[in-house]
Amino acid sequence: MSKNREIEAKTLLHRETYQKIVNDFPVKSDFVQENYYFDTPDKLLKKHHISLRIRIYSDHAEQTMKVPDPNPVQRSYHEVIEINDNLTHAQAKELVAKKHFAFHGNIGQYLTAHFAKEQDALSLFTWSKTRRILMNGPQDCELTLDATSYPDGYEDFELEIENDDPVLITKVLAILESTYNFKQDSSTTNKSKIFRASAHKNNI
Repeated sequence: MSKNREIEAKTLLHRETYQKIVNDFPVKSDFVQENYYFDTPDKLLKKHHISLRIRIYSDHAEQTMKVPDPNPVQRSYHEVIEINDNLTHAQAKELVAKKHFAFHGNIGQYLTAHFAKEQDALSLFTWSKTRRILMNGPQDCELTLDATSYPDGYEDFELEIENDDPVLITKVLAILESTYNFKQDSSTTNKSKIFRASAHKNNI
């Protein structure tokens, strides 16, 4: 299990811009992850600005929950506390196939502490599949480039810059915006995958 603060700038990109950035920086890692999202029928977690998912990779998996940070250290970028519990690949596949089950581990403890009566109503409601490329970007800052597909066939492209230093995020984002001619605005900034997966879902 891990629990950590996550500070990140998330920007949706045009396909061409995404591809130019992918071509221009050294690749550290390149992999595919499946993302399965859970909530109650009345969207209880969404109302509390919480996201809950199971991520499945080629040989392992994890359950993750992102919750609001009660004591944020900055105001410029998206900031949450992320709680992770490791799962085996087989465990995750079995759980996702059930679509409705009780979460265990540290996430289960959090749900019991905060949503004891409602957690039994949690179920799988949508999914996405992401090719994630981690790159060594400007200022030796890690960049995350995601190409994600959704249940209805829609695909989008995203840049994430996650770092404990918001000043560094600002510097690197400015370099990339200038070099690749894009700009963060209300339509492209901090649109979570769970939000996009909800907008492009089919019936599970």
